[in-house]
Amino acid sequence: MIVSEKNKIDLLENGFITLNNIYSGEEVEQILFTIDQADKTKETFRKSTDLFAIRQFLKEIPDTINLVFNNNLNKVVNQLFGDNYFVVKSIYFDKPATSNWYVSYHQDLTISVDRKVELDNYGPWTTKQNQFAVQPPIDIMENIYTIRIHLDDTDENNGALRVIPKSHAKKIYRPETINRNTEKEEMCCVSKGGILIMKPLILHSSSRTTNNKRRRVIHIEFSNQELPAAIKWAERLN
Repeated sequence: MIVSEKNKIDLLENGFITLNNIYSGEEVEQILFTIDQADKTKETFRKSTDLFAIRQFLKEIPDTINLVFNNNLNKVVNQLFGDNYFVVKSIYFDKPATSNWYVSYHQDLTISVDRKVELDNYGPWTTKQNQFAVQPPIDIMENIYTIRIHLDDTDENNGALRVIPKSHAKKIYRPETINRNTEKEEMCCVSKGGILIMKPLILHSSSRTTNNKRRRVIHIEFSNQELPAAIKWAERLN
């Protein structure tokens, strides 16, 4: 049993947990080697001085699927979410050692879909490089889980996520309304080969890198919800 009852309660109540030792050092290196072999000229690959990112990661580099979904991760998904959850989004990002990339407090409020269609309670829409994102009804977001796989040791010096525990339970929660007197911030330090599991509605942010160490993360979102017939999840993977 990888997941304890306390883990389940913490995720439900606080909106996040960390689990270490999900991947061995060798497994992490194999994932990174497979990423390095990929064709980086595609539209879904984004490179700047502060960030390298691959959108639709599992679709673009399918050789990583069996490496990412090792026995440990499969057990975590099954024990925490149940067997009716499927992948709906995946991103790889590499925050270089000299990155000044700073992300202020926000909630993840959109899903990735295959097309833009006018639908009641879906919107606003955004489109980047022929990829469509939309803010769905809140109940869809409430049923999503995010797993962030850490391929480097991550702490406050190289951009570990900071979160506001329990903020996921407040539905849409605008960052400018955070009450600093009552809300406490928590740092999500994760060892190489460990994972952070969180609810996308939790308020989260990350700082600039100050210790010249890179931060490479695979971000995967899971849902058990079907969408209206007019649209499909852009990256559905059972």
